[in-house]
Amino acid sequence: METKSKNNREKQPPILFDKTQAIIKEVNKLLGGTLVTYFNNPRGSVCHDDVVALFELLEKIGRQKNIYLFIKSSGGNGQASLRIVNLLRQYCEEVVAVIPLECASAATMIALGANEIRMGPMAYLTPVDTSLTHALSPIDRDNDRVSVSLDELTRVVRLWQSQKSDKNENPYQQLFQYVHPLVIGAVDRAESLSIMLCKELLAYHIKDEKTQDKIANALNARYPSHGYPILLDEAKRIGLKSEHLSPEINTLLLELNELYSEMGQRATTDFDDTHAHGNEILNIWESTDVLVYYQQDKDWFYRTEERRWISLNDNSSWRRTVRVGSKVEKSILHIA
Repeated sequence: METKSKNNREKQPPILFDKTQAIIKEVNKLLGGTLVTYFNNPRGSVCHDDVVALFELLEKIGRQKNIYLFIKSSGGNGQASLRIVNLLRQYCEEVVAVIPLECASAATMIALGANEIRMGPMAYLTPVDTSLTHALSPIDRDNDRVSVSLDELTRVVRLWQSQKSDKNENPYQQLFQYVHPLVIGAVDRAESLSIMLCKELLAYHIKDEKTQDKIANALNARYPSHGYPILLDEAKRIGLKSEHLSPEINTLLLELNELYSEMGQRATTDFDDTHAHGNEILNIWESTDVLVYYQQDKDWFYRTEERRWISLNDNSSWRRTVRVGSKVEKSILHIA
């Protein structure tokens, strides 16, 4: 009885399938093609499981001439981006990215694999300079590992060298006290991987290697901040085929984003100071008559002596909603 009572009190995120499907249907008519949507909430990210979720969706809609890919994400795993684009390319002749808002980091990589990028007035891409969270990364005040980027490390060394008084002084001797040398080596290797991934993605529609190099190097090294917003004109300057997104389509995609944001709202139930339950939709894929999403569903316990939350009773899973005729069927999508 106690468990049942607890479950009844847990907040649940809304599934707005009928509303999102109505907008997707309208967008399909205006585009003259098939819209596939990809949304991450602020705590979701591009990951390898997305590839399996996308496969389920593409198998449902079948091969298309053109796929219009709505992207709203703050980034994630660049290698997963390459797999996502490779999978999309097997189900259509051309991919067009339609971006109304944020399309950052690994999400920018997905956009690189599109034949064309259409951007709304609030849309932006970002650089893809690599940062990573290593098992030996420094620890923050909450006792969690922090990400380290090569650009940050390079700037620290450059600043040290420009201001040091002793020419024989080695900045790495001091830096190693805070950042493990294996982390620095891993980040340097990751940047080489990032450039390679960008070139592989661009090769789907740009055959000239010099153009691939120019765009990949610009995205990895030109900008002073990982979050620097690359707007439409700047995207054109670095060589990307990008255009304005029509106002009508942009308005509908913003409405769709609002519904996804409502679905992806934080749904945390606090039972006391140290016990809570999280129900939250992190990643969403959707197209005509099919919705696939990842829902976090687990208990949290605050371990005071370690100053951090640990998860318990994790029932998080990918879930699928499919319209078959007049019926809507829901199921768990098991991805190991």
